[in-house]
Amino acid sequence: MEYRSIDVRPLNNALGAEIAGVDLSAPLDNRQAEEIHTAFLENLVVFFRDQHLTPDQHKSFARRFGDLNVHPHVKSLDGHPEILEVRKDEKDTRNFGGLWHIDLTFVERPSLGSLLYAHEVPDRGGDTLWGNMYLAYETLSDGMKKMLDPLVGVHSGIEVYGPKEITGADRDKRMSMKMAQTDDADRDVEHPIVRTHPETGRKSLFVGGNYLRRFKDMTMEESAPLLAYLRDHMRREEFTCRWRWQANDLAFWDNRCTTHFALNDYDGSRRVMHRVTVEGDRPV
Repeated sequence: MEYRSIDVRPLNNALGAEIAGVDLSAPLDNRQAEEIHTAFLENLVVFFRDQHLTPDQHKSFARRFGDLNVHPHVKSLDGHPEILEVRKDEKDTRNFGGLWHIDLTFVERPSLGSLLYAHEVPDRGGDTLWGNMYLAYETLSDGMKKMLDPLVGVHSGIEVYGPKEITGADRDKRMSMKMAQTDDADRDVEHPIVRTHPETGRKSLFVGGNYLRRFKDMTMEESAPLLAYLRDHMRREEFTCRWRWQANDLAFWDNRCTTHFALNDYDGSRRVMHRVTVEGDRPV
């Protein structure tokens, strides 16, 4: 596409692009909004440098893409239930999102995507990686695709948001963010292992982190070898991009066809981000 109202600079051949020439704190005209949406679909994750957003402006931009999610288990920013404060303080040893994963796959309608805004970043470390799940699927053999296409994954939040005897009683001591650990976090939700994007029509792997527990009609032990192979495959370097955060950056990723990983390599430093998530649809 020829972009007229924004400047789109791809990061590499796999995914990711930086968008310049737009102030997200101001109302977007229809052409800007359309071109940002197109760049988002084409590049899977888009980045904006040097944006200065209030919480209300952050939410206003996100609402251009759909209704906003309120996380069922993580405490939100005071006065803004739609915003998660993704924080790691100097004393913390654990971060939020520190493994390859897809957000919110333990609910019936996982998110369309999230908009993560950097308030405070460490001098070194704290990068985020994204992976292209279209490529992860498309580069599989025909035989593997044929086997995976009908499979269904069983997802649950039990390992992250379940009772402390499952998730670890000392978690709150290693992490400043507050989680609601509930008995109903073990509810199983089923999603296809290969999903079709509702806007592009392309197929992608839908294999997240520890929310995906097993394949339907199989035990966890039976599922483990194939899931391990898929998780190793989907994070191949040629499928990924890496973003070095600066204060006031905003990243917007498509949760329907990407996976991501927040590196935890900055112990002793603080990193504070605000995340707004757009509601999605049921994967098919």
